[in-house]
Amino acid sequence: MTGTITVVRNVAWVVAWDESISQHVYVQDVDVAFSKAGILHVSPNYEGHTDEEIAGANLMVMPGLINIHCHSGDEPIAKGLFEDVGTAALWGNALYEYSALIDSDADAKAACQTVMLSDLMRSGVTTYLDIASPAPKWLSLAAESGLRSYLAPGFREAQWRMAGSHRLDFEWNTGQGRERYAEALTLVEQARAHPSGRIDGVIAPSQIETCSEELIQEAVAEARSRNIRITIHAAQTMAEHEELLRRTGETAPAMLERLGVLGPDLILGHCIFLDHHSWTRQRSRDDLTRLARSGTSVAHCPVTFARSGMTLESLGAYRRAGVNVGIGTDSYPFNMLEELREALICSRVSGRSVFDLDTGGLFSAATTGGAKALGRSDIGRLAPGAKADLTFVDLSHPAMQPVYDPLRNLIHCAAERAIRDVYVDGQAVVKDRRVLNLDYDGAVRELQGAQRRACRRAEQDDPQGRSLATLAPYSLPLARRG
Repeated sequence: MTGTITVVRNVAWVVAWDESISQHVYVQDVDVAFSKAGILHVSPNYEGHTDEEIAGANLMVMPGLINIHCHSGDEPIAKGLFEDVGTAALWGNALYEYSALIDSDADAKAACQTVMLSDLMRSGVTTYLDIASPAPKWLSLAAESGLRSYLAPGFREAQWRMAGSHRLDFEWNTGQGRERYAEALTLVEQARAHPSGRIDGVIAPSQIETCSEELIQEAVAEARSRNIRITIHAAQTMAEHEELLRRTGETAPAMLERLGVLGPDLILGHCIFLDHHSWTRQRSRDDLTRLARSGTSVAHCPVTFARSGMTLESLGAYRRAGVNVGIGTDSYPFNMLEELREALICSRVSGRSVFDLDTGGLFSAATTGGAKALGRSDIGRLAPGAKADLTFVDLSHPAMQPVYDPLRNLIHCAAERAIRDVYVDGQAVVKDRRVLNLDYDGAVRELQGAQRRACRRAEQDDPQGRSLATLAPYSLPLARRG
């Protein structure tokens, strides 16, 4: 059933898909027609039935962005806490000692998820993959949002434990890990059975170093028997890299290759510290070949790592090696366009060349790269027959002016400020910059109280008994009153 047909008339710029060259191309002054059934027309002079017409003279219409790695659980309440701290003995990373202390309570989970989903769609995202601990409203909010959702309930057998500020230890509980794995399988099947048709599940052993080899192999085999995608955090920190060397003498890709896990249905979260990276001990270049040969995808999330002084070396190099790379936001600010800007800058800095990566290649990673990682050819592109997942960019916004190359303006300058409307399956989820299906403003109001509660628990849970003022000192001294 086609449903309501919307036509955007005489669109100034369209990022369309040219199948003959397997590439996005610009087309100008064309009509874009779509409905729940999908993209119907991307050419001049649409003459078919029309239910709604939109003037396109001041618009760029592009495919919705695909975010293949984000976390809704507690990241929205972590803002402003640990951006200036890290554990020196763990290469400056804040993940284990600081970030792990912050967790949203049950009352805040829905608000955190609502804020994440709203911020993603306000930055042009139409499909996302969320790795989180299951919460009561996780599935229902994903459905209410209208977005195309991939839910990945994480499970692991070991918890991180910090000894002082100098050593990372692991506390293993195999039985509990197995229970979480069984729960994850149940939730994944619930997601796949959702009547919206927009929700799927992903099998997610949380981190390569917190799951036994046996559990990873079992979970991957189960996923493949059910034709379910898989994602694992791997090669995300130097602490993990060194831990795997201690246990196995292998890098993350080498270990996963030995286990028979690499493959085109696998997305590796971050995958920064490979054997060619300048921080590692190795001086070989075998890991990129392993990933490319196996068809394994990488979810690149530059912002959160750049905050800690770390970067993938480099996105351009991964793409030239034949590795499929998609883009994720991981954590706040959940702004896909800011993530793209950071990805471009980090790639050129680490690649030491303005030619390391261009805007077109970056946009492909955020669209068709993500679609390939999810095993789909019907999203991430504007062509007849594809899903009607579209983003409208307001070319009249001051940050988009003057217009020579609109994608460059969007990514380098305007970001989410120029996103006007977002559609998924032909239905608006953002209209005139307003999120339609979720109570974004109400959720934002809840975050302050949720953060205060999380900070109190962080002080109680810190192994060293430090105060919040010590854990997260203000950027500037707090002046005394009077």
